[in-house]
Amino acid sequence: MRISQSIVRVLALILVAVGVASAQTPTQKEPDVPYVPTHERVVAEMLKVAKVKKSDVLYDLGSGDGRIVITAAKKFGTRGTGIELLPTLVQEARENARKAGVSDRAKFVEGDIFEANIRDATVVTLYLLPAVNMKLRPKLLDLRPGTRIVSHNYDLGDWAPQKTIRLKLDDGEHTVFYWVVPPRKKP
Repeated sequence: MRISQSIVRVLALILVAVGVASAQTPTQKEPDVPYVPTHERVVAEMLKVAKVKKSDVLYDLGSGDGRIVITAAKKFGTRGTGIELLPTLVQEARENARKAGVSDRAKFVEGDIFEANIRDATVVTLYLLPAVNMKLRPKLLDLRPGTRIVSHNYDLGDWAPQKTIRLKLDDGEHTVFYWVVPPRKKP
């Protein structure tokens, strides 16, 4: 009986130690938006309005399962990077790219969209919430003039889109907003 009580005590101590150690590790930042997949027709419209081509460098901020980057790589040969906070979605996107045969052109990284380096982008896609879009707006406006920005359902405040497209699908109405980063104003 003493041996089994000793084993129970040791196991309890191990569990407590593991619990304390895991409580001391930093927690992952919570996503700013819930993951909601973009309808394939919306993906197609986003890439169409941005006139995506092989020479583009596309970034999808909050890339989820990777469908926008993968579709751009598959249909247009575009190089793209998806930036996603959730490791499980990054792994899913990588696997989806592998299955689609575009892993050489579609890259997925676990990271914070606000800290990511997207300076070489020629196209940026978004399906975020209004407050997140507004927080990203200075970063987007700082991109090279001519960079195309496309957002699903949410605008960028008083930065008027050059095009707004409404799609009626089986799950409701979707809106695609399109902007081009303007030339820099001279001081």
